[in-house]
Amino acid sequence: MARDRDAEGRARNARPRDGLGRPLPHGSPGVERAPEGVVRTAGDTLVEAQRLLDAGRPFHAHEVLEDAWKTGPDDERELWRGLAQLAVGLTHAARGNATGARTLLDRGAGHVQAAAGTAARLGVDGVELARWARSADVTGRVEPPVLTVRRGPAPQRAPDGAAAPGGPPGPRPGP
Repeated sequence: MARDRDAEGRARNARPRDGLGRPLPHGSPGVERAPEGVVRTAGDTLVEAQRLLDAGRPFHAHEVLEDAWKTGPDDERELWRGLAQLAVGLTHAARGNATGARTLLDRGAGHVQAAAGTAARLGVDGVELARWARSADVTGRVEPPVLTVRRGPAPQRAPDGAAAPGGPPGPRPGP
């Protein structure tokens, strides 16, 4: 059987998915997926991920955060990795997999806490988010966390790629 491929020839699963990211049979109606490979600003990533978490779509939030992990500046990758793992933990919890949820929430908490300085620069309280993840009761419905300390744009980026205080986020620098 031929694999699904994107325009560049990379393997992509084109099967429709349900709201929690589970694959459905080809031809089934699924929910709209977050596009993969999108390079967003840090602020746009946080806003979109929060929107998806709040809508009960943690798998799709994970895809947005994973894009930032793969394309972001090196000094932000641990944070994005941790946030993506928290979203996967929420996905496992929503699917009823408490063991997987606990594992991913704990793993993500470690990365987010280790990146607390970077997180703070982007408006995320990494220490508090890690505390939330480690204490979440995964045996029932887990309310999504608030990713940013403030509900506004993250600090903008200076031309050299460093976060600058105030203003909307700027473009993410290239590799």
